[in-house]
Amino acid sequence: MGEPIWRPDPERAAGTQIARFAAERGFAGPDAVAALWRWSIDHPEAFWREVWNSCGVVASRQAERVLDNPDAMPGARWFPGARLNFAQNLLRRRDNTPAIVFVGEDGRRRELSWDDLWFLVERLATAFRREGVGLDDRIAGYLPNFPETIIGMLATSAVGAIWSSCSPDFGVRGVLDRFGQIEPKILLAVDGYFYGGKRIDIRPKLAEVVAELKSVEKVVVVPFLDERPEIGAIRNAVLLPDFLAREPEPLRFEQLPFDYPLYVLYSSGTTGMPKPIVHGQGGTLLQHLKEHRFHCDLRPGERLFYYTTCGWMMWNWLASGLASEATLVLYDGSPFHPGPEVLWDLAERERITILGTSAKYLQALEKAGATPIASHDLTSVKAILSTGSPLLAESFDYVYGKIKKDVHLASISGGTDIVSCFVLGNPAGPVWRGEIQMRGLGMAVDIFDEQGRPVRGQRGELVCTKPFPSMPIGFWNDPDGSRYRKSYFARFPSVWCHGDWAELTEHGGIVIYGRSDAVLNPGGVRIGTAEIYRQVEQIDEVLESVCVGQEWEGDIRVVLFVKLREGIVLDDSLRERIRRRIRENTTPRHVPAKIVQVADIPRTMSGKISELAVRDVIHGRSVANVEALANPQALDLFRDLPELRS
Repeated sequence: MGEPIWRPDPERAAGTQIARFAAERGFAGPDAVAALWRWSIDHPEAFWREVWNSCGVVASRQAERVLDNPDAMPGARWFPGARLNFAQNLLRRRDNTPAIVFVGEDGRRRELSWDDLWFLVERLATAFRREGVGLDDRIAGYLPNFPETIIGMLATSAVGAIWSSCSPDFGVRGVLDRFGQIEPKILLAVDGYFYGGKRIDIRPKLAEVVAELKSVEKVVVVPFLDERPEIGAIRNAVLLPDFLAREPEPLRFEQLPFDYPLYVLYSSGTTGMPKPIVHGQGGTLLQHLKEHRFHCDLRPGERLFYYTTCGWMMWNWLASGLASEATLVLYDGSPFHPGPEVLWDLAERERITILGTSAKYLQALEKAGATPIASHDLTSVKAILSTGSPLLAESFDYVYGKIKKDVHLASISGGTDIVSCFVLGNPAGPVWRGEIQMRGLGMAVDIFDEQGRPVRGQRGELVCTKPFPSMPIGFWNDPDGSRYRKSYFARFPSVWCHGDWAELTEHGGIVIYGRSDAVLNPGGVRIGTAEIYRQVEQIDEVLESVCVGQEWEGDIRVVLFVKLREGIVLDDSLRERIRRRIRENTTPRHVPAKIVQVADIPRTMSGKISELAVRDVIHGRSVANVEALANPQALDLFRDLPELRS
């Protein structure tokens, strides 16, 4: 079995919140957390009641019981009768210690205390109410990752409205495809943002968006590029300083049911119109409290950072850190401008405790030759989180060798679909190279074969066999729930099928091999793309790659596209090195039939490689929603390639 790559010392492990939670319920010894997980699955009502109580959920009325219809998937109803407010749970602290620290790419820094945050939410909530915003209204944010986005979300929740956001790098059609479905009453937007050393004015885009979003009665523009930007060309626009109430009413929190809508999030939209996924306030709160406190060991006063935009669910996850009385550290801009040290400078200067990023960022950092362990004081960092795509085993080596030796590295995975995680970290347990540590507490995660049978020691579909509180309420404008059921329950009736190709390990951990719909199938053998990426991206000349299956002569052949370092040309020698690396470390079936050089690779707005879009293009099919891509022009590089005709 070998040895884990990291293990917390016994004192640190015993002091974690997950270990204490287990011990208080009679679970002890090296398998205490595994026993706790099993108990949480076998006794979900007891478990989630304990999470509610131990995390101190603030509610004006307690639930009559924990769960109605416990066997319904979907259809279970959590904490019926409870009344609470999401924002109230995030604003439970009042003092002059920092609640939010914001740092921009342009060097500006702002710090808001808990009292400051309360006052600003109070002013905005009062202004919303004076505009007639109330229950069930939608407020949309077209904003960067800065304090006003958090303030906007909290004020929206306080008045009982529903929040939805996307980042300002979205194009006009991408915004309309999302917000056009939910018809917001108020749009909070920014005049522009900074990225990669550039000042990017979005007012022309904003004017186009508002011209088509007829439901919008008021556009509140947050000055960011300029102190008082000109907004005359934008319909019904007002600057935030002029919109905020001068004499706010005392902050009042609408008391709402557990399953009252809080957020509308959107699928990536690369296979069609983005799905508007509605998440409830209670389920989001309870799930995030559990994940932050037990799986990340987040504590009051600690500093939580995740590199994210407001168009990715990790922003929503980050914002909930306030409910654990943590300080949020926000950054907006490029993580590589002016160099790869940016986020590590931030971690050192702001004394970040938990630093979250993506697997692709860590791979790019390694390719850039960065060694934060030698250049930065990271003593404050106790955990590094990674999500967005599978974290390769070699990236575990990089983190412990080049970033920090004594750190809890937690690869986590879930999705916009559940605004949380199915599998994630265990701060009290060992980290095994290339593995996600555990299935989430209260999450009945399993691996099914093609016939819907649980399997061990082999790859299959990642599923969840029992209800959990952060399941979506449904999709917007899906009154009979048919689109919702088709998305997650069509494959295995009454079982959530998430669409990940995964395997349970002998350590009780999980390895994810990629998305099921992108799994390769040469000769009828299913291969996860992450297995190929793991090998290819160890080749120094390769910066990034995308692998797809091409229909060819009645079968599927594996085609690998590589983006190489500047000035390097793919020749037969490099092709053979790539093939040899894959063959020697996987199987002959993994070896690509074709290896093709491209200048860029299409990615979604959250930075994920879009394998499905590439697959459609090389087969001459149209890509359903090009606006979902951050760099749609990259698709042109894959059209009519002569290498794919033979």
